[in-house]
Amino acid sequence: MSGLNDRILGLGLLVLAVAYGWVAQQWPEPFGGTEGLGPETFPTILSVVLIIGSLYLMVKPDPDAQWPWGKTAIELLVAVIVLVIYAVILEPLGFVISTTLVVGTLSWRMGASPGKAFLTGLISAVVVFGLFNYGLSLSLPAGLLEIN
Repeated sequence: MSGLNDRILGLGLLVLAVAYGWVAQQWPEPFGGTEGLGPETFPTILSVVLIIGSLYLMVKPDPDAQWPWGKTAIELLVAVIVLVIYAVILEPLGFVISTTLVVGTLSWRMGASPGKAFLTGLISAVVVFGLFNYGLSLSLPAGLLEIN
C-alpha cells in the first residue's frame, strides 16, 4: 500500500480546500456593487491551488514517503504552532506586526540569523500589505498601527 499516507493527506486537503473555497464565496457583496476583485478573490485562488495540489497528491503519491522523526518532526510542530498563533494575533496586532513576527520566526527556525530573518519578515510584510491595501484595494488589518 505505498502512497496511502499521501492519498489520505490529499483527501483531507481536498476537503479543506473545497470547504475554504465555499466559505469564501459566502462573503457578502461589497457595498456599491460587484467589482473585479472582491474579498473572495484571494481565498478562492488559494482554494483552487490547494485543490490542484491535493488532487496531484492523491493521483501521484510518493511511493517511499517516510514520516519525519526527531528534530524534523519538532520543527514541523513548531511551524504549525507558530501559524496557529499567527491566526490568533493577526487581528489584534495587525498584518504588518504579526506577519513580521511569524515570517521572522519561521525564517530564523530555518537557519537565518535573527537580524536577517526579522528584516526579511518586515520587508515582506510591508510589501504584501502595500500590494493588498493599495494595489488590490483589499484591506488587511492594521491592528496597532491603525491611524484614527
